[in-house]
Amino acid sequence: MTFESTPLPGSYLVRLTPFADDRGWFARTYCSDEFKQIGHTQPWLQLNHSMTFQKGTVRGLHYQVPPFQEIKLVRCIAGVIFDVIVDLRENSPTFGHWYGTELSAENQHMLYIPQGFAHGFQTLADNCQLIYHHSEMYTPQAEAGIRYNDPHLDINWPLPVTVLSDRDAENPFILENFKGI
Repeated sequence: MTFESTPLPGSYLVRLTPFADDRGWFARTYCSDEFKQIGHTQPWLQLNHSMTFQKGTVRGLHYQVPPFQEIKLVRCIAGVIFDVIVDLRENSPTFGHWYGTELSAENQHMLYIPQGFAHGFQTLADNCQLIYHHSEMYTPQAEAGIRYNDPHLDINWPLPVTVLSDRDAENPFILENFKGI
């Protein structure tokens, strides 16, 4: 696999390097030795799998507050999504900036998301499935979110939003006095 830095320091687009033959292909999606190249040494404590039925659905933007901040590794294994991360790190030179990329079963890319980032995605096809690795356990009292259409962020979602959970619809906007996490 290869690690390509994104414009937001500490986050990476991870490209798999499959080995192919007449049977199909095989690719490593995680190797602790390889991830040490980008400074990742924490164990993955939780692995989640999501299914989103309808094209245009937005999930997010989610994060956990300290001391439960988490690193995520996200991969789309069915369909295609527009994956978005937002830098919420206090005093970061890219605080409040976002980065979006297409993840799909076809391109086999993954997104490595460091602590201090919000994460969300929009499905660009029906029946999208994602696999998430988490460095921290899900902690309900530490969960937080930002509204997907926050004018301060001005995220360019590729499609009109078709489905949004009540929780995500009620996420707050970033306020002027928000200093980060």
